[in-house]
Amino acid sequence: MATETAERKPTAKRIVIEPVTRVEGHGKVTILLDEQERVRQARLHIVEFRGFERYIRGRPYWEAPVLVQRLCGICPVSHHLAAAKAMDQVVGVDTLPPTAEKMRRLMHYGQMLQSHALHFFHLVSPDLLFGFDADPAIRNIVGVARKFPDLAVQGVMLRKYGQEIIKATAGKKIHGTGAIPGGINKNLSIAERDGFLKDLDQILAWSRGALKIARDYTMEHLKDLADFGSFESNHLSLIRADGAMDLYHGGLRAVGARGGKIFDHVDYRNYLDYIAEEVKPWSYMKFPFIKSLGPEKGWYRVGPLARLNTADFIDTPEAEAARKEFMALTKGKPNNVTMAYHWARMIELLHAAEKIRDLLHDADLQGTELRARGERRPVGIGLIEAPRGTLFHHYEVDENDQIARCNLIVSTTNNNTPMNRAVEKVAHDYLEGVQITEGLLNRIEVAIRAYDPCLSCATHAMGRMPLEVEIVGADGAVRARGGKGLYV
Repeated sequence: MATETAERKPTAKRIVIEPVTRVEGHGKVTILLDEQERVRQARLHIVEFRGFERYIRGRPYWEAPVLVQRLCGICPVSHHLAAAKAMDQVVGVDTLPPTAEKMRRLMHYGQMLQSHALHFFHLVSPDLLFGFDADPAIRNIVGVARKFPDLAVQGVMLRKYGQEIIKATAGKKIHGTGAIPGGINKNLSIAERDGFLKDLDQILAWSRGALKIARDYTMEHLKDLADFGSFESNHLSLIRADGAMDLYHGGLRAVGARGGKIFDHVDYRNYLDYIAEEVKPWSYMKFPFIKSLGPEKGWYRVGPLARLNTADFIDTPEAEAARKEFMALTKGKPNNVTMAYHWARMIELLHAAEKIRDLLHDADLQGTELRARGERRPVGIGLIEAPRGTLFHHYEVDENDQIARCNLIVSTTNNNTPMNRAVEKVAHDYLEGVQITEGLLNRIEVAIRAYDPCLSCATHAMGRMPLEVEIVGADGAVRARGGKGLYV
């Protein structure tokens, strides 16, 4: 963290929060204050450049589902399946055999379960359990494990269960090979199925408990949270043909802040007719927006909050009952409370557990027809609802079976503008003044964590980072100084 006078703006003071902690990857926040200590500008910067869209060119198309997983060690399944869905189209397959589709879905729900559990229990719960202003020496996963050991164990075991589901369907817990163009390379054995069924009741119970924590926290603090980093926005997700939330497949639906549909049931292979990306010089991430509304009004949110706002219903009973209670807060209109992401995320955690239960009782998982074939095509586009939101994979393949072009819009990129707006709003609400405290700075990170951003691969360290913030006036004098002990 550092502070410096902004170039070409001698009256501005700059606060830099670097790194943003308890998120997957590396990012920083810069805040510019004027002479009256008012926030002039606040931005979230992604400081890593990955380059996957470029260096995947020239690779054989069948390698894509394995290669692109290296984007991330936290949600590789999402990239694996999105690329596999794109390659299904390249090999001319529009409908997978039932065993192949259900194995992929089981893999995906395992991914949702483990990713949501990791984020909620390990990265977010310290803020909720100890408070935003708590001593950072205890406001971390170790502090949670010491004071709430049962919760810490539940988080670990929920994630372990999801990871074992991934291993059984993809071959490995991280960077698996289960999905191939046109299908899958294995089914689920009876022994594997029975092993998962043995622990399922406990997984469901823990999922219900996690949902209750998120729900009760939101309701108890709703007065304070309603305006915390919140704003009206559009929302985007995949939606099933009957309007149900579907995390694996569907058409694109976008709704406005008050609930009106901007577009509905759009074939995602035509996404370029509806979605565009803007480039800004201060970030490696692009800024997607809905074309018909333009970049100023067309930005949108994705992820658990957006999915609940766009769906007509959830097709598992317990998650649907929770969705109805969630939507009752806003009388059925979209919920635009940023911190409500956590409640929505835990509804999806329970939904994933319910879907795993239903799939484990489906005999199609033991089927032997694993792959379909069709007529070769030059373009493949695959979309999926990753834990963090809608994920776009678009490939063009040449006559030599090599990838000639790749366009990826990852979930966190879709949430780029909303995250920046959340940072700006919290900065305006809490940092206008010269007194710097660790708790006030942590509020900016709390707003970012609500989106569960995956800035690249997960990198976390245990211990104290000796970082210091200074605000320097236009005359060069230090106006305020403060330290931020970061425990992650």
